[in-house]
Amino acid sequence: MPKPLRKILQGVTYHCYSRCQGLNKLLLEKEAKTSFMEAIKMCQKKYKFELSAAEIVDNHFHLLIRTLENEETIARIMQYIKARTAETYNRATKRKGPFWNERYGCKIVEHTKNPKRYLTDLLWYIAHNPVKKGLSRNPRNNYIGFIKCYLIRNYEISIKITLHPYFYELGNSFTERVKKFLSYEKEYVQRGLVAYA
Repeated sequence: MPKPLRKILQGVTYHCYSRCQGLNKLLLEKEAKTSFMEAIKMCQKKYKFELSAAEIVDNHFHLLIRTLENEETIARIMQYIKARTAETYNRATKRKGPFWNERYGCKIVEHTKNPKRYLTDLLWYIAHNPVKKGLSRNPRNNYIGFIKCYLIRNYEISIKITLHPYFYELGNSFTERVKKFLSYEKEYVQRGLVAYA
């Protein structure tokens, strides 16, 4: 049975995720992490889109990508990132064969029941995912550590993170937004949310 066609829309936010071939923990390897980060950087130079979150777990990754009107589609962006990661990793390790298990999965944030709340929970879900897997003790200390961009004014990491527009609706100042955003983390942890992907 053929897989259903994706909704390819512009000007919306996609939560994208993909797993390594055979569910192997390839993304724990230094070469794979480096390849993935370089692929994102190359994609950000090649295409116009907003990356609002990115995190590596052990056998999968999460990206939060906002496509822009009249720019590249999510399909092209994801194809580029996954292909460059596999190509660079296989060349560096002299490995052959597929790196990824299947095509990427995705969900459009704006098509959920309560998009703004869904997004804040999703950001904390992505940030806490490596913690739940035992890869870090605090989401602020993850390998990519995108969440610090939402907590520290003008914080930069090795890839460009664009704060999502919904974040700006949490308050009138950065301090107010952070305070509200941290309250959502507390609620997230108390509820033990684990089921976005």
